[in-house]
Amino acid sequence: MLHPSQTLHAHLAALTTPKLYNLLQPITVPTRLSRSSFTNWGRTFFCTPYAIFEPEDEDQCALVLELARREGRRVRFAGIGHSPSDLACTSEYMLRTTKLNKVLEVDVEKNFVLVQGGIVLDDLHERLATHNLAMSNLGSISSQTLAGVITTATHGSGVTFGVMSTMVLALTLMLADGSKVTCSALDRPDLFKASLCGLGATGLILSVKLKVEPAFRLREVQDTIDFDEFIEDFDDLASSAEHVRFWWFVQNGLVRTSAADRTRENANPAGSWLWHSFFGHHIVQLLLFLGRFWLRINTWTGLFSEWLIRGKSIGIDDSYRIFNVDCRYPQYTTEWAVPLVNARQCLLELRTWIVNEYADPSGVRPHFPIEIRTTEADDIWLSPGYGQRMCWIGLIQYKPYGFYVPYRRFFAAFERIAAQLGGKPHWAKTHTLGPTELRSMYPKFPDFVKVLEDVDPAGLFRNEYVRRHVFGEQGEDVDARVFKLRR
Repeated sequence: MLHPSQTLHAHLAALTTPKLYNLLQPITVPTRLSRSSFTNWGRTFFCTPYAIFEPEDEDQCALVLELARREGRRVRFAGIGHSPSDLACTSEYMLRTTKLNKVLEVDVEKNFVLVQGGIVLDDLHERLATHNLAMSNLGSISSQTLAGVITTATHGSGVTFGVMSTMVLALTLMLADGSKVTCSALDRPDLFKASLCGLGATGLILSVKLKVEPAFRLREVQDTIDFDEFIEDFDDLASSAEHVRFWWFVQNGLVRTSAADRTRENANPAGSWLWHSFFGHHIVQLLLFLGRFWLRINTWTGLFSEWLIRGKSIGIDDSYRIFNVDCRYPQYTTEWAVPLVNARQCLLELRTWIVNEYADPSGVRPHFPIEIRTTEADDIWLSPGYGQRMCWIGLIQYKPYGFYVPYRRFFAAFERIAAQLGGKPHWAKTHTLGPTELRSMYPKFPDFVKVLEDVDPAGLFRNEYVRRHVFGEQGEDVDARVFKLRR
């Protein structure tokens, strides 16, 4: 009796190429539609793939891979496109996963769900809530697919909480040869550890078995303190609640603290009306636009924005509503994780650099805020938190109305500081590291490459990002700016 994968291969092999084209036609995005090109959320990278497919089931995914193998083309998986880098970009085939978004199983007693990888977190929260369940930790946004979160080791905050990939119990993948495999810590553990931060290069994530918990509310206390006090008490502040994060306004040396714990109290949302009003959104964006021409205005904008949210506040709400924040406008961003023990020094060195810039009339005038979060150590091969607790430091330069703003010198200075202190870049965000540097940062990097070579020897899933950063390829077709909107 044939194995299901052998039956599938036999079926695909029997299809003529014209028949294959006909079967794929309903899920192929017409070139006349805007969806036939791809732009990330930050409007920093753009690509026009050779073709974009939007499959609705696993059989259609298998057809896409079969066509790619026949035509010698690579396939890149993409979700919402929230990554600020060119991680999802490709000049070849793109497989959009957003229609692979079903909840397949819910187990309330054992606290897990089985869901397709293309489900968007916003939708997953709603589905979980109907079963009185919730994810244990989240990042700042939920407009991402679950597969995208997993393959980049996206994180929330909490010194005893790992990156979000640590909540995954098992994965079902479609490999480059079209076969389906399920992996976990016990079953094909190498493939599992590689895929949990696999950059979409190990296989297409068909389904995720995800650990969840009973739905909960968070009681969040926000306050504003001086940067020197923040640095002096950093260790105590970072562990003062289950989920702690900070927003540093360098314009006046103040830090907004957020400390959130689980609670049984009734919901009582908080928030600055001014920040969420016309002033906090439209006036701030106008000032950021003007700051492109007059540097001093950027400082005033930071001061104004900090004033809008100053003061102590206490809010109680469903967990995901507290975890998530409004990211406002398209932006350039960089984020590095430094060992928690080096966080103070990194922040102090960054402040020194910024102070020197303020002393120069033509120096950098950063936007706001600098976000600071923490995570627990984990054992995921390419997770920046592999083997140690980390402090994640994120910088942004907004793009008011989508216009360009300077960012490279600011980001480069921060990245030099972070790298010298053992820092590692967030995988979803732009960086310049190649295999030599990554091998020195990640003890399991050679093992990761070996898994890729084993499960995808022909490189079907290696887009320009993977070829550049993981395999060290060079040339115009894989250049770091090949998909840049502004070169």
